Amino acid sequence: MNNLDQRTALKQAARKRIKDSHTLDGDVDRLTHFYRGWASSYELDVGRDGYCGPTVVAELAGTVQTAYLASERTAIAILDAGCGTGLVGGELERLGFRLIDGIDLSDEMAEKARQTGVYRHVRGNVDLNGPLSDHASASYDITICCGVFTLGHIRPDALRELVRVTRPNGFIIVSTRKSYAEATSFENEVRRLQDAGVLVTVQCLNDAKYIAEEGAHYWVFRVTDKANAPTEEQL
Repeated sequence: MNNLDQRTALKQAARKRIKDSHTLDGDVDRLTHFYRGWASSYELDVGRDGYCGPTVVAELAGTVQTAYLASERTAIAILDAGCGTGLVGGELERLGFRLIDGIDLSDEMAEKARQTGVYRHVRGNVDLNGPLSDHASASYDITICCGVFTLGHIRPDALRELVRVTRPNGFIIVSTRKSYAEATSFENEVRRLQDAGVLVTVQCLNDAKYIAEEGAHYWVFRVTDKANAPTEEQL
């Protein structure tokens, strides 16, 4: 096999693993098992497929800080929800952010993120479809969720917990693959939270670059004063 054939084979294998990750139906056990086996090659695989999502969300965080937040970047508390191996954290550090916490379902992926040295704290075994019980309400200035609102991963209503842990007048930055946005009720969930007065859409980059096989929508939400520890009636 020549070098070109080998690169093609590696790229095809990487794309297959990416596609396989979308067929897990949000099942915690299946996701945990899949990512345990994928952690060692994840960054190479997504890199081969042109994954630029972490760069985009980090740049949006930089824009949000410059345009809206009074604190310097070194003092902005960020939650990287679904941090994976730490790709978003690396991009945030490059832009001058320092107070970054990461959480992920996979202990193996979280350990990779921990080893980057860019995170203040990293926790694995955190299911974003459930309550983030170890995180107090209104804890973060910016919450980022990149690559997780994807088919086979988390439900649209996971957005509610991201609202809860973000400070009033803080921001949530989320990527949604086009296929996810089209197949789920994510936009309905956004409207529901907006109607409840706890969330405002500041910006949406529609059909932007994400990965070679598919684009994504990037959302920037502002959390309102009403969202500080919202009740079930509000949500």
